This record gives sequence, C-alpha cells and structure tokens, in this order.
Amino acid sequence: MNEEQNHTTRHHSAVTVIGLGPMGQAMTRTLLTGGHPVTVWNRTASRADGVVSDGATLAATPSKAVEASDLVILSLTDYQAMYDVLGSATESLAGRTLVNLSSDTPDRTREAATWAAGHDATFLTGGVMVPAPMVGTEAAHVYYSGRDQVMKSHLATLSLLGTAKHLGEDPGLAQMMYQAQLAVFLTTLSGLMHATAMLGTAGMKAQEALPELLSSADSIGDILRAGEENPGVALDAGEYPGDLSTVTMMGATSDHIVETSTSLGLNLALPLAVQAHYRRAIEHGHGGDNWTRIIDSIREPR
Repeated sequence: MNEEQNHTTRHHSAVTVIGLGPMGQAMTRTLLTGGHPVTVWNRTASRADGVVSDGATLAATPSKAVEASDLVILSLTDYQAMYDVLGSATESLAGRTLVNLSSDTPDRTREAATWAAGHDATFLTGGVMVPAPMVGTEAAHVYYSGRDQVMKSHLATLSLLGTAKHLGEDPGLAQMMYQAQLAVFLTTLSGLMHATAMLGTAGMKAQEALPELLSSADSIGDILRAGEENPGVALDAGEYPGDLSTVTMMGATSDHIVETSTSLGLNLALPLAVQAHYRRAIEHGHGGDNWTRIIDSIREPR
C-alpha cells in the first residue's frame, strides 16, 4: 500500500460516537463530513434521528457500537456515565481506543485510563474548548492527554473536530486544562452578571451594560500581556514586582466592590471571595507585592 492509499484508509476509518447531546451530534456530523463512517449510540435512541438522516448508523446496543470501530469517542455527562454505558460492553473493548471528551475531575480521568487498560483498551482524555456549533471550525481546539503513540495514530481523525493540542501522557492533564479553562470562563461569566446587576440598580438595561462590560473583559488579556512580555515567567520564578498593580491597591478596589454591592443589596458571594484573596495577602505582609501574590492563598487556602 503506497502512502497516498494509506492516508486515505486512515482518513476514512470508522468511528463510533457514544452520547448524542448537542456536542455529540456536532462531532458526528463533523466526522461524517470528513468522510468517516460513523456509528452512534445514545440512551434515548430518538436523539440519533437527525444524525442517522445525515448518514450515521445507529447501533442497537453499546457493545454493537463499540465493535463497529477501533476509535470510540465518548461525549457524556461525566465519567460515571461511561461506566454505566460501557459496563455491559467490556468484552468488546479489547484493542479499541476510547477517547473520553466528557467533563469530570483529573483523578477520575486517571482512574478511567486504568480501567480501560484493565480491559485491554487504550485511553485518551480530551477537553473540547468550544461550544457545539463551533466544532469542526477553524476556531475549535481540543486538549488531549494520554499515550503519545495512541494520539499520533488517531491525530488525523481527531483533528477534524478542532486543532488537537496534546499536553502529555498523564491522562489527567487534559482534564486539568479543561477545568482550568472553565474556572476562568465561569468566574468571568459570574463577574459579568454581577456587574450587570450592579448597573441594573441604576436603571441601566443589560443591553446597554453588557457591550461595555464585554469590552472590558476582552481587554484583560492585552492588559496582562502588556504588564509582562511572557505572562507567567515571574510567577514561576517566585517574583512579584510591585511597581504597577499592588496587592494593597487591588485589595482596596475589592473593598469598594464589596461596599457597593452591599449597599445595592446584591449577593456578596463573588466579591467576598475576591476580597478574601487580597486580605490574606495583606495579612501575610505582601501588600507591596504585585497582585499576582494572591496565588499564595489559592495554593494554600488554610
């Protein structure tokens, strides 16, 4: 078989997708568009109707779904759902590669890799960093971790879903990155809603407030990059130069946010959590350091 024929064979290899929520459906359609035969399975079989109309094959059982392909992609609620679905299909797992794109904790991810190996299957962890409508677009990227050779063998197929970023062989790494990204995302969303609520008390409608707030959120990355040519280098070196935004200055701002929110009768959970980071740094004598010093109270909360 020449190289061109070998590439075509890999490109059109069969893939199974288990879990047909919006993300699973988007991945199925992307793989079909990429020329792959796709077998699907979902607890609620009717959710497969749309992708079956697009060319996917609905398997009658999880075992049949697994047996249809060497590459099995899981898009489920959490890792327990994987055990619930595949518990009756363990005899079919040998020789397959499971790519679990479900959200859970890094520890559960590592346990799942061990579980898969116990059934003679290989395992990759993944985290899709875009919503379903963006799967397969140029903006999509997916973090993976697991054995390097396994990643390489399925790279062409997985890259159809989005730019594949392999973080290393520890199965927990991709899940850790996924959760870290969501920590930024979810706290930003909460911050935006808190700020919108603040402005709403002054009579400003959300449609007026959010464009201004989103502009501020968009600028955060540029602000951090302007402050440090290579963000994170000083943190890694244990350096907190206080020549710009100090803990004391940012802490005073957090105090003002708490006071304002209190006077407006808003929920204080978010501003109090932020304030606590700065107060603890000040209590430990780091008021003159850069605001990044609050990482200490995050690394050692007690």
